Amino acid sequence: MAEVRQESVSSGHARDGRKKAIRLAVIIGALGVVFGDIGTSPIYTLQTVFNPSDPHPVPVSPDNVLGVVSLIFWSVMIIVTLTYVLLAMRADNDGEGGIMALITLLRRLRGRGGAKAAAFLAGLGIFGASLFFGDSMITPAISVLSAIEGLKVVSSDLDDLIVPITAVIIVVLFLVQRRGTAAVGRVFGPVMIAWFAVIGLCGIGGISHDPGILKALSPTYALSFIAGNFDIAFFALAAIVLSVTGAEALYADMGHFGRRAITRGWLLLVLPACTLSYLGQGALILEDNANISSPFFLLVPSWARLPLVLLATAATVIASQAVITGAYSVAAQAARLGYLPRLRVVHTNESEAGQIYVPWINWLLMVSVLTLVFAFRTSAALAFAFGMAVTGTITITTTLFFFIAARRWQVPRWLLGAGAAVLLLVDLLFVAANMTKLVHGAWLPLLIGLTAFTVMKTWERGRAVVTAQRDREEGPLQEFVDDLRSGVLETVPVPGTAIFLNRGIETAPLAFRANAEHNHVRHEHIVVLSIVTVQVPRVPDEERFVVDGLGHADDRITHVSASFGYMESTDVPRALALLKPADTEGPLDLERASYFLSKIELRRGPEPTMAGWRKRLFIATSYITADAAEHFALPRDRTVVMGSHIEV
Repeated sequence: MAEVRQESVSSGHARDGRKKAIRLAVIIGALGVVFGDIGTSPIYTLQTVFNPSDPHPVPVSPDNVLGVVSLIFWSVMIIVTLTYVLLAMRADNDGEGGIMALITLLRRLRGRGGAKAAAFLAGLGIFGASLFFGDSMITPAISVLSAIEGLKVVSSDLDDLIVPITAVIIVVLFLVQRRGTAAVGRVFGPVMIAWFAVIGLCGIGGISHDPGILKALSPTYALSFIAGNFDIAFFALAAIVLSVTGAEALYADMGHFGRRAITRGWLLLVLPACTLSYLGQGALILEDNANISSPFFLLVPSWARLPLVLLATAATVIASQAVITGAYSVAAQAARLGYLPRLRVVHTNESEAGQIYVPWINWLLMVSVLTLVFAFRTSAALAFAFGMAVTGTITITTTLFFFIAARRWQVPRWLLGAGAAVLLLVDLLFVAANMTKLVHGAWLPLLIGLTAFTVMKTWERGRAVVTAQRDREEGPLQEFVDDLRSGVLETVPVPGTAIFLNRGIETAPLAFRANAEHNHVRHEHIVVLSIVTVQVPRVPDEERFVVDGLGHADDRITHVSASFGYMESTDVPRALALLKPADTEGPLDLERASYFLSKIELRRGPEPTMAGWRKRLFIATSYITADAAEHFALPRDRTVVMGSHIEV
């Protein structure tokens, strides 16, 4: 008995050890992907606040330095720790987070009262997602630029090389995206652990120069700075917000790593390291006002500055990688929810569905980032633009979260209302401060956001118009099948299985109708297949299909509705292989089956469905639609495309 008990204890210890190892691996993975953006903010935040070329510079004085560092610390605590880590990450969509997850939750609430408010906030959420595209363009530019600018501290002769080196790194970064993040992902975590350890130690070294900076941890210094110097503090908020860039990534990447791993990584390593770095830089500025030009790199002795620049470059590349991947995910989810045309999505990892590459988005981002680098040329100039995208997304996320929380959680409304009022007041102060930088660059993310928002809402509207027109041209599916069975439509049976992809069960596929009415043939076994993207990340195989015999159990014509989550790839042949012969009135010959697609060619029509410019935009956007055969993983040699014209 003692031996059995000993074996049981040993087995329990082994299981506990494996669990701890898995948790540690997940936390390390999260450190490598999730915290890159916010973890590199200390490079440029303080130098931007005290930048003398700022339109509203903050004078360097002991009180102002203590007030700014205190404001940075408490902004991070309120926005990142409280709003995102402790609150927003509890509002998930089957484990997935981010603003697109909030939009799907809002769309579910439309049928439960407050439908108009939910619809309005869903539209607001789309604008927040649009601002994220601006963030994904600005982040690589400002992050890599700020790291390479450390060369100026190493040697002033290297100043002219900063922009060319930055451009080369960015081009290489986007060229390797097609290979996926799996190969390099294994080194991301260790690199970021080294990064946080280094900036924390450098911060401690800086604090030793003037330990009085530790007083900035008290909120009284932040409050007194705002109350006593509101005219200065208000404008400083436009730069202080840079300390919370990347907060949305914590939430958006929750589905990959889980809330627990992200929370532990933030509280145990990232937050302490960033706090120490800000305190160390503040102490350095207190010691010598000349250190405001690049306090982050001046924390280390001259011999260590070049290695720190190299480490900072690696960290900012990782930060850029995270936000680029986030842009792929947002675009792919938006396409699945009907806000963008179907995009070509390449899954770069067989075991990780979330690791995707979207070529069209990749090249658009590369051109945009390079344009920003050559147009602004310094991280300080880009900082004026950066804050607007960040504050806009944060404010929208906070608003959507509290609306959903009020309907999903059993929490007193007065408590939620009080929490929303406080957090939104903080968010709106940051938004207002960044609006003062409108003419200095803050217009850029707003322009990008408005452009992306217009494209997405126009596509949503145009798609509804096209759907209504298609419904009229296709006619009811049940009536069409009845006509085939009764002989009203004379057709000649041909051997084989035909899969007709369609939008739903209500109407007949245009290709199916054309085959019968013009070619006068019908296959001996027919499946009308509808692909449904549901508002959950993934659908279990046992819940994937709904089969309808269309009123006749012996004509071998069935309708199959296949549901896919918005995070899944729509591999049609693999999905159909899961069907049982009894479901489809006999076994499907998938090895030789023919797949039929109905292709629509859009034309501008006279009907006032949309403004003329929106019709042109909708038709132009349709040209980036990914090839349907590739999107649905159909075999090229057995796919037939039949076209039709539709006016919008």
